Amino acid sequence: MFGRKKRGGTSKPLVQTVPKNKQQVGFLGAAATEYQSRAERALYESMREAVPIIDAAVEKIIRLIGSFKVETDNRDSSHIANEFVKNVQSNGTALGLNSFAYSYLDSLLTYGEAVGEMILDRGRTGVAAVYNASLNDVEIRSGGSPLSPVVYLNDSDGVKPVKNQSLVICSLLNQKPGMVRGKSLISGLPFMSEVLLKIFGSVKNNWERVGDVRFAVTYNPDDGETFSEESARQIADEWKKAIRSDSVCDFVSVGNVSIKAIGADAEIPDCEVPLRAVLEQILSKLGIPPFLLGISWSSTERMSEQQADILTSELEYYRAAVEPAIRKIVGLHLRLNGYTCGVRVVWDDINLQDTVELSQARLNNARAMQIEKEIGWEVDDD
Repeated sequence: MFGRKKRGGTSKPLVQTVPKNKQQVGFLGAAATEYQSRAERALYESMREAVPIIDAAVEKIIRLIGSFKVETDNRDSSHIANEFVKNVQSNGTALGLNSFAYSYLDSLLTYGEAVGEMILDRGRTGVAAVYNASLNDVEIRSGGSPLSPVVYLNDSDGVKPVKNQSLVICSLLNQKPGMVRGKSLISGLPFMSEVLLKIFGSVKNNWERVGDVRFAVTYNPDDGETFSEESARQIADEWKKAIRSDSVCDFVSVGNVSIKAIGADAEIPDCEVPLRAVLEQILSKLGIPPFLLGISWSSTERMSEQQADILTSELEYYRAAVEPAIRKIVGLHLRLNGYTCGVRVVWDDINLQDTVELSQARLNNARAMQIEKEIGWEVDDD
């Protein structure tokens, strides 16, 4: 009925829906396009730098995810685990596993992929530090099975697997089926970001042309009057003195002289409607309510509460994406200290009540100022 397991063999799970060539360790060349390129990561970085609302949304998610502690079935191991979470060195300057988790999540949200490394102490009695690897230095590729991704190092002598895979952590956000590749939170936004930058660029150009007032001084000589180059130069010099004076100065001239502001007849196009449409598309992709980013769009208190509830579910999803890496790091540290118990990650409660109330207060103040302004206009008209 069932074949006996060979002695000394390993029971590696076999995936039946993947071709054999893709389950081989050496399957790299044909799948080169399946891995995230450096140019794509550079695009995501430039989007965060060029569009502040995208960068603010990513940082807001990281801050709202909150901190955590760990629990085990043993009191002594729980104490060791929590001391490790508080005091482990993270990268070069930070302390605590929370700092590592925030940087790890930042990479996941921006690129859809994140790689970390655990550095053991000299006696191999625990994890001395954790490190967030740059995705330009490593690659996540398929190993002998689609269920076992392997981290490769981009070294000077070529791409090769990291020697000790057990000390490396990797995660993929919204992993694409059949591919060892994650999906960035800001994927799909390059076009909308380009449109947004074009709108702001056109506003900048229009204000440079129309906002910075330029004047055209025209002198029309009467019939029979001779107009020399010297007369034109005198008018131009007097006009420059009047317009560039530090104090209010009048320009006095004799004859038919007309002065007009260049571009005074042109109206700056109203960009409020297209700008809001683009921002709505961006915020819908990022999953952040507008009031958390300082955008005072019309919304009711009930709508703000619903948006806060939706954001809570989003934060729970991102917590679940980071949690396996935390459990792996803490679990290794405990095993090196002689404990084999399981690890549970306990996150702080997500409470957006204060944030919602502060945002609602700002919205009420804005509405009050608008009403007062409208009332003031009506009084002036009377």
